[in-house]
Amino acid sequence: MSRASSGLHPSDLVDQKSLRKSVVAGSIGVFVHWFDWAVYAYLAATLAIVFFPDSNGTNGLLAAFAVFAVSFFVRPLGAILFGRLGDRLGRKQTLSIVILSMAVATLVLGLLPGYDSIGVLAPILLILTRIVQGLAAGGEFGSAAAFLGEFSPPKRRGFGVSWLEFGSLLGFLLASFVVFLLNQIFSGEEIIAWAWRIPFLMTVPLGFIGLYIRRKIEDTPEFEQLRQLETVSHAPVKEMFSRNWREFLQTCGMETFMNVTFYVVLVYLFTYQEFYLGFDPGRAALLSTLASALGLIVVPFAGIASDRFGRKPVLLISAISLTTLSVPLFILMGQGEEWSAFLSTLGLALILAIILGTHAATVVELFPTRTRQTGLSIAYALTAALFAGTSPYVLTWLIDTTGNTLTPGFFLIVVGLIGVVTVLTLPETRGISLIKAQDLETATVTIPPALRAADTKNSTTHERGNHGT
Repeated sequence: MSRASSGLHPSDLVDQKSLRKSVVAGSIGVFVHWFDWAVYAYLAATLAIVFFPDSNGTNGLLAAFAVFAVSFFVRPLGAILFGRLGDRLGRKQTLSIVILSMAVATLVLGLLPGYDSIGVLAPILLILTRIVQGLAAGGEFGSAAAFLGEFSPPKRRGFGVSWLEFGSLLGFLLASFVVFLLNQIFSGEEIIAWAWRIPFLMTVPLGFIGLYIRRKIEDTPEFEQLRQLETVSHAPVKEMFSRNWREFLQTCGMETFMNVTFYVVLVYLFTYQEFYLGFDPGRAALLSTLASALGLIVVPFAGIASDRFGRKPVLLISAISLTTLSVPLFILMGQGEEWSAFLSTLGLALILAIILGTHAATVVELFPTRTRQTGLSIAYALTAALFAGTSPYVLTWLIDTTGNTLTPGFFLIVVGLIGVVTVLTLPETRGISLIKAQDLETATVTIPPALRAADTKNSTTHERGNHGT
């Protein structure tokens, strides 16, 4: 009996072994991606010297962060490319392509000669490697989020999709730990001369292991269901913008809320503490390590909480907390004491972890399967390019211009307010079916009764969700 003709919901066809394999496959690429990006951010001051040696301290740091931002600007192109491929050909194909691209680009970066060896060609090649990384990153989130969401059981989808961000935090944790060890083992001169390459080269075998795992998995039950029903979209980008524009805007708001908080807390904060607060690089790296470790503990529990209490209440708590506590936490951080640095960093990390454990499942549930990967990829990449990737550069410039080291706290207040407004517009989507009416409209075979019943339940849930938090 085919999947299309059975009375089972697609998620009922997933056994535990396949579910565990899907979690590993969905998370490993995110892990590899964020390890590479975190290493770049943590070593920004070093890379400024290696590739932009003629600049003064601030200008060199701005140049390194500008390269960081350039790679974000190409993310939307990668999102359109891989989002479209994923909604037309399947999640598995794009998952394999993006991780291979990331591994090759990181290998090239790890072998790049510095400015002293090849002159201006060095920063040009650096930019090219980050562009390739940006294109691949544009497809990673949408592919992995759609993949994990469609493999997870509806009643545990928050928990299942939270492993996506568990992978990203594990990447950050390992990156911060490696940079911490780097500063302990090697002198500053050795790191600038050659040791900065070690973390990047470590990423390459992990990337190829991830490629092997992803090539061994099956595609998701929901996408296979569309294939059986012959309702796969032939123009998902056009369809998403014409029919799912509301969901797209809501996802943009949610991903702005998540992305900017993520980059300020886990990317920029390390440089901020070292450059503006005078923290020792090893101490700043250790604090970042502790922040990622706390996130690893909290993220799955935030996903569980969203499965039990709903996506909106958990997200609203995190948005209000970010809005009200950011400035006090940065004031505390600036006191210069060990305990104050510890508490303020972990306070910000706790708020971020609650967001991370809930946001991906929420936006996965907004879209129909026909346009899910396209919508997720473009919204995530666009907000990352416009707001997240530029935030380290903007904050560096604002602090240098105003002289106010509390600027990041005020910046996060705005981000928190964006989160509050976005969450209030969302329907409550906990536990809904990912096969929606839009997925069934063009079916050329008999639609199973279970899918029609699931769509009716979706409509009821959506109406209730629009009348309360």
